[in-house]
Amino acid sequence: MTASTPFSKVLIANRGEIALRVIRTARALGYRTVAVYSTADAQAAHVTAADHAVCIGDPLPAQSYLCISALIDAARVSRADAVHPGYGFLAENEEFAAACRAAGLVFIGPSPEAIRAMGDKAGGKELMIAAGVPCIPGYQGEGQSEERLSDEAARIGYPVMIKATSGGGGRGMRLVPSGAEFTDLLRSAQSEARNAFGDATVILERAIVEPRHVEIQVFADRYGNAVHLGERDCSVQRRHQKVIEEAPSPAVDAELRARMGAAAVTAAKAIAYEGAGTLEFLLDRDGNYYFMEMNTRLQVEHPVTEAITGLDLVEWQLRVAAGETLPLAQDEIRFSGHAIEVRLCAEDVRAGFMPQSGTMRRWDVPGGLRVDHGLRSGTSIPPFYDSMIAKLIAHGKTREEARRRLIRGIEDTVALGVQTNQEFLARCLSHPVFAAGEATTAFIAQHEADLIPPDEMAAEKAIVVGAWLLQETGPHAHHGASGRSLAHTLLLGMRFALDGAQRVVSIAQLQPQLFKVAADGKDYALESVSIDNGEARFILDGVMESVAYDRDGSSLWFRLGGRPHVLDDHTRAAASRKDEGDGDGRVRASMTGRVLAVFAAAGDTVQSGQPLLTLEAMKMEHVHTAPVQGVITEILVAIGDQVQAQRVVVEILPDKAQGAGT
Repeated sequence: MTASTPFSKVLIANRGEIALRVIRTARALGYRTVAVYSTADAQAAHVTAADHAVCIGDPLPAQSYLCISALIDAARVSRADAVHPGYGFLAENEEFAAACRAAGLVFIGPSPEAIRAMGDKAGGKELMIAAGVPCIPGYQGEGQSEERLSDEAARIGYPVMIKATSGGGGRGMRLVPSGAEFTDLLRSAQSEARNAFGDATVILERAIVEPRHVEIQVFADRYGNAVHLGERDCSVQRRHQKVIEEAPSPAVDAELRARMGAAAVTAAKAIAYEGAGTLEFLLDRDGNYYFMEMNTRLQVEHPVTEAITGLDLVEWQLRVAAGETLPLAQDEIRFSGHAIEVRLCAEDVRAGFMPQSGTMRRWDVPGGLRVDHGLRSGTSIPPFYDSMIAKLIAHGKTREEARRRLIRGIEDTVALGVQTNQEFLARCLSHPVFAAGEATTAFIAQHEADLIPPDEMAAEKAIVVGAWLLQETGPHAHHGASGRSLAHTLLLGMRFALDGAQRVVSIAQLQPQLFKVAADGKDYALESVSIDNGEARFILDGVMESVAYDRDGSSLWFRLGGRPHVLDDHTRAAASRKDEGDGDGRVRASMTGRVLAVFAAAGDTVQSGQPLLTLEAMKMEHVHTAPVQGVITEILVAIGDQVQAQRVVVEILPDKAQGAGT
């Protein structure tokens, strides 16, 4: 006999592509949907896609998407009778699941008890050991003194991994190579965990050297049925955050899949689990696997599982939450082909993957791929949330076919206005180690020089094309009826910053379609074919190709050869203008974000490189240091303030200036 819990209107307690993903399936099944949004997301795509939408407050997560009472109130006023938490935010929060239950709302996810059981890494690991699931040797006890933890680390044997018990996304996690570094890294992990989760408790585990990160998708219903839907390989990571995911794993054969799948199902049944969940394992070089943690929610990377199984996992979630039995038994689940997903993030890869915010001036996605996103041209990307802005997924009959399709799709994506990791993703997929299916969690660190090459490698062509676009899209360009420029012989000198590097270029138009560009002591001939409505074609070195562009005043964005570029015209600026902040003692915010900590005060004497404050944005922290030695004259921000990128946050009187005044 089934225990039905019917519902008709689903509130999605999330934002962006996550909310849109849930809305798509809910609508297909006949459910009404309710979106919630912060004031920063008032114009977001998920707001207009839902049947109803409710504003839940200011943009800071704690005041909006993490405010349980605001979400419950939104369900009440919209008359929703079910809540889908999405993935991220409160998806694994037992208090939220309990609040939904208390309010009479169907929570489309596991019970508060299951979330609690697996939400604490220490307690979850004990449960898995009791259930016979292989676990990494370590320590998950209550004793948290530095002395006790140091002794336990020595017992386990170095290298060891420190992990915050309440952590996620790599926060509160540190790899400790030897005992000499243990105390400092422990304090750092505890501090980060305390700030991020309000809990400094950690566990210790033996570090598995260069493992693969392989996870098993499980599903269970309230009647004791549980299945697995195969594995995903999530080994390509930076700072313990996933970048590329694929299914199946190149390192897992049918026999190993069966063993890992059986262990994952055992784990789900051990805690009377209901809904979608993921068991994360480390796989060593010898094929041994060890339980790390269970994510009691749908994963960001679930589309690759959907691609190879042909199933809609959100549909399964909705059916199970309504009281239905699992749609398929284990022997009815089939796998077909290979799928790879990449996470497109708004970040500056060359600045240590620094999160970026701003306006996505132009956004075009290619056909032939699944692209989960909440973007459109003109979308504002706020600094308050995760830096991931889209997921691109390719499916093929073979891994190589999926890889090839995804590389082309990434290169054909037009994302102009905000820096992204677009080129980095294509390089990862193109690298011979990844192509061979041999990438481990050390892949990015080991091959950083190949994945993040110097800017100069792509600069030459970009300089020439950028100069041509700057001239031809400017207010003084003259075009005939065909859209082609009319010839003039004026030699123009240009000064611009291309991807942050200063350039001095001259350009002359020799014929209606022929340009000569002089840069870095070389002359280049470029033939203009067409230029109109954000698309241009040209011939350079005998090869015709296309470039997508967008321009606003002195700023020009363009995508060339799969790589986006940004060009800022400085031609009109005085040649003698000194770069701002060059030794003047002013500290500027490196990104738009919230002031998390301040380490100094007005009147303090500081040394060059001394930490002054920490900014937080998109789940990342960045410490700002003193650019010069001197005395702080003013701290212009306080903890909790929101600041824009490039705003002056600290003023320092350099030592040389002090000497000049005496």
